[in-house]
Amino acid sequence: MNIHGKAADENFSEYVTATVGDQLFGLPILRVQDVFVPDRLTRVPLAPVEVAGVLNLRGRIVTVIDMRVRLGIGKQERETGAQRMAIGIESRGESYGLLIDAVGEVLKLDGASREANPVNLDPRIARVSSGIHRLEGQLLVVIDVDRVLEMSAKAMAA
Repeated sequence: MNIHGKAADENFSEYVTATVGDQLFGLPILRVQDVFVPDRLTRVPLAPVEVAGVLNLRGRIVTVIDMRVRLGIGKQERETGAQRMAIGIESRGESYGLLIDAVGEVLKLDGASREANPVNLDPRIARVSSGIHRLEGQLLVVIDVDRVLEMSAKAMAA
């Protein structure tokens, strides 16, 4: 505790890191429910292309969103046979899985090092990003989970 009675690391944020394509993303750890290997996805007729399907995860129906499609990276670049992972999140009482290429470690980063999106950030990534952290030789894009799901909800309604 410091002199004001606040925890010394209140200015730090923790992120679960994930890779989609060659880009490193961070999801706020407070939004992450679990990490799992999606098994037995059921396609949903007439669903938007970014909805990979639904699955039953421990008694919950989970809508799985393919982040490659969502971010415009495309499915064809993924190695065939490579096992994909999903990060489970909840929003407004619904369960979602964000389909990613790989999950990384949990990073604890100083909030002061977070920057606004650079002007040259790909617009498809910028619209779901709430900022960036510059790491050694890499850019961590902080995902705004609500923006990812908001855009998916709009696509599903259309």
